[in-house]
Amino acid sequence: MSDAHLTDRSLDHGHEPVELTEEPIQLSTRDTGGDPDERSGGWSRRRKIGWTVALVVGLAGAGVLGVGGWRVAQQKDTRLTSPERAAGLTRDDSERAKSTADYLRSGLAADIDLDRSFGTVYRDPADDKRAVLVFGGTTLLWQPERDLDSLFGLMSDETGAVTGLRKVPAGKLGGVMKCGSTSGEGGDFAVCGWADHGSVVMAMFPGRSVTDAGALLGDLRNEMQSRT
Repeated sequence: MSDAHLTDRSLDHGHEPVELTEEPIQLSTRDTGGDPDERSGGWSRRRKIGWTVALVVGLAGAGVLGVGGWRVAQQKDTRLTSPERAAGLTRDDSERAKSTADYLRSGLAADIDLDRSFGTVYRDPADDKRAVLVFGGTTLLWQPERDLDSLFGLMSDETGAVTGLRKVPAGKLGGVMKCGSTSGEGGDFAVCGWADHGSVVMAMFPGRSVTDAGALLGDLRNEMQSRT
């Protein structure tokens, strides 16, 4: 065995020497898969689109919640009164009228949890047969239209089906207002109601068409309802 140091050995001139560089050596030529953009260190196009869509949907949802929350805050503190005169009608303070109004008020309060409830009969100076019975109350309602529809359903159970139910203009106070018709001992009469996030009210209109009843309830509402 030679005593010469390994470095003293001569190179084999039959092969070129391997040049070493600072570039990393690639040990495999297999494709690692995945998105080319991800391999380059950035977000993939699909990922960017996904996040953009999620952001847009999230902002839209936040907008809906914001508008809904503002509406609840605006309508929740509602005050209802029964003025002596309203929309050309006069409040009937007779014992018979008070008894009828209290009966309607109690029936409503038994079916929906109200903070305050009321019942009032308004007399039409031009025709005693066209008295208007109004009853309802105040409370925080998260789904006013659903609760109003439920009350129309209860009315149907008590007086017969309320037919032709349709929306009518709710006016400046907002919320939802609907009218229909039903039958009673004196024949057909209109039934209307409104609901918002702070109140729900029903009214019966003997001797009036649905169209006239809806307009009259809007006038009554403007004089009976206020917000703090």
